[in-house]
Amino acid sequence: MTSADGTPVRVGVFGLLGSGNLGNDGSLEAVLGYLRADHPEAVVDALCGGPEAVTARFGIPATRMHWNRAEYRTASRAGAIASKGLGKLVDVFRTAAWVRRHDVVIVPGMGVLEATLPLRPWGFPYSLFLLCASGRLTRTRVALVSVGAAEIRNRPTRALVRWSGRLAAYRSYRDAQSRDAMRAMGVDTARDEVYPDLAFSLPAPPASPSSDASGTVCVGVMDFHGGNDDRARADEIYRRYLDGTIRFVRTLVEEGRPVRLLTGDQCDATVVAAILEAVDSPLVTAAEPASLADLMKEMVAADTVVAVRYHNLICALKTGTPVLALSYAAKSDALMDRMGLGAYCHPAREVDADRLLEQFRALEKRAPELRQTLTERNLAAARQLEDQFSSLTAAVFPATHRTHARQESP
Repeated sequence: MTSADGTPVRVGVFGLLGSGNLGNDGSLEAVLGYLRADHPEAVVDALCGGPEAVTARFGIPATRMHWNRAEYRTASRAGAIASKGLGKLVDVFRTAAWVRRHDVVIVPGMGVLEATLPLRPWGFPYSLFLLCASGRLTRTRVALVSVGAAEIRNRPTRALVRWSGRLAAYRSYRDAQSRDAMRAMGVDTARDEVYPDLAFSLPAPPASPSSDASGTVCVGVMDFHGGNDDRARADEIYRRYLDGTIRFVRTLVEEGRPVRLLTGDQCDATVVAAILEAVDSPLVTAAEPASLADLMKEMVAADTVVAVRYHNLICALKTGTPVLALSYAAKSDALMDRMGLGAYCHPAREVDADRLLEQFRALEKRAPELRQTLTERNLAAARQLEDQFSSLTAAVFPATHRTHARQESP
């Protein structure tokens, strides 16, 4: 499987990978699985947020996305501000030099075209724009694969996201709302397709025998302060979310239910600590997952799941475990609806413990029926992602590489 000149196809992967977010790394794992299966001779490396972690876990060379190592720290002193400004300029040339060394660059899933969590335009949106612009200038095909998008109000961020979308050679989305959002922001999406999130292509652990049911409830938590438009009331949102979650967990414990706290990002550890302190009981324990596979192992052993983070929801759905979503964005509602659990969403910004418990009990009553629904929806998602990967190969890989891939397919 080589390019037209006989050399292996060079594939780059790009994103906030290796930075502590399990969902982002799960998306990378899914794309690497596709590359190793369909394009085993491809030479793969990454431009990412945590290169050391990516190399250690996935075994591919990786380069730091930003020249300025303090990119994601708040700059208050003149020297730090100047360093950030210089870094933005240096990154123009660093990104272009990295992109031009590749035949294809893949942005694997993630919510790269949205601002549903706090986001500054000159952070990741700027980096993504540099990537897509460099791809257009160097004739390297940049593919945004099963990504999330949301309509953005902030003008600079909106402009950077719009131009990133326009300059990419290939776009697909993880839900129809993402495609609609890009269309609303001025991107021609007529040929763009919608597929499930890439994490649905990851292997799931075997189902736990029903006879071993322990009554455990997994509660996925998040250091949640709202999104870009909620900065003025971020502390209020966090306090309401945390207080409601604590009340929910305390009620389960009073009923004798074991509760397993799960995270999806390193920053969520503070929420776990707050809940453990508030609900002092041996029935409440915390896991330390290092991957989506770890999350799925926890969830497959549980009766039910209540979760906030998008990829925590996916892990529950993928394992066929009934889940109630504390939804902080339209993407969560769309995901739950697609998987047949649209009735089990609760607003993360306005957590009402009594209403949450009511929805949770309704979820548990329908658990057997919902498990069957999830089995069917997961089979459909797997088929759709096979189509996604075939579409990606046809769209962005060199012709000779596509021919070899088709010939070697069973």
